[in-house]
Amino acid sequence: MKRFARIAVLSAAVITSLTACVSAPTGPTVAIMPREGKPFEVFQQEDQVCRQFAADAVKDTSNAALKEGATSAAIGAALGAAAGAVIQGGNSQNVGTGAGIGLLGGAAMGAMNSAGKQNQAQTQYNIAYQQCMYSKGNQVPSYAAPTQQSPSYR
Repeated sequence: MKRFARIAVLSAAVITSLTACVSAPTGPTVAIMPREGKPFEVFQQEDQVCRQFAADAVKDTSNAALKEGATSAAIGAALGAAAGAVIQGGNSQNVGTGAGIGLLGGAAMGAMNSAGKQNQAQTQYNIAYQQCMYSKGNQVPSYAAPTQQSPSYR
């Protein structure tokens, strides 16, 4: 029973460390330039507004990546423990080994799934950030700078 308790503690530690690896995008990975003649202070203010807009746009995707990693690791550990017990005909000595192997497999699958969701979140973040900065008249690579028109107040 002591061995099973150690495995449970180890499992919790690995799941916690796995979820600590998953994080939301911290900023854009694309370069945006201010349009010619725009004061840099204005560009910095727009950058902050657009970073917040992009962070809000990917909040759900980032949370899903975190849950995916933790869930996969927990399921892997549970299945591994069950497999360890079944393989030895109910002998509890190999439950810990099975749980450990299942935890490693589950953590690996969780990490791969989380990485995919993190990449998706970063892509969504970049798109939202680019859209916001473009709408404010800044230069986005591969897109012509929007023309500045005076607003009409009809």
